[in-house]
Amino acid sequence: MTDAASGISLPIPEGWYGQEGTAGAQVTSDDSYKCPGDTSSTCTKGGAYSAPALLLGTKGGTAEEVAKADIAANAKESYGGKSYGGITSHDVLASKAVTVAGQKGYLVRWRAVTNKGVDGIVESLAFPSPANPRQMVVVRFGVDADQKESVLDEITKGIKVSTGGGKGQDV
Repeated sequence: MTDAASGISLPIPEGWYGQEGTAGAQVTSDDSYKCPGDTSSTCTKGGAYSAPALLLGTKGGTAEEVAKADIAANAKESYGGKSYGGITSHDVLASKAVTVAGQKGYLVRWRAVTNKGVDGIVESLAFPSPANPRQMVVVRFGVDADQKESVLDEITKGIKVSTGGGKGQDV
């Protein structure tokens, strides 16, 4: 899935589907179920989306600062609402530098312990946009803890510099 605003594309893992947005791209698991904390809502087994850090309101001057500043908001968005009865605690699973689409980035991964249902694995990945190095890109991940955590690494490794697509504004 192409994120033309950030100059990247996200891979679509097997059993997932993708959508392009005006300022980002999203991939989501095909598997869904009634949310344990709010059975009138539907939850999915996993998802990831990209957006400019500025759009998310995430502050920081480096990839590390942005990823660390974003992770709590990501966990709350993914597992903190009534869908899972809130988050009771979290464990830090990873906090490390990574290379994404040729850029020096940083990821923070947590296990979010929920009140109801399955726990969540959330990750905030930040790196400079290949299209505009002054713009930080954030990819927010959230997958149920009963899924393979390796899908996060698969998506991270599969993020590429976007070729083609876009709005036809580059000459």
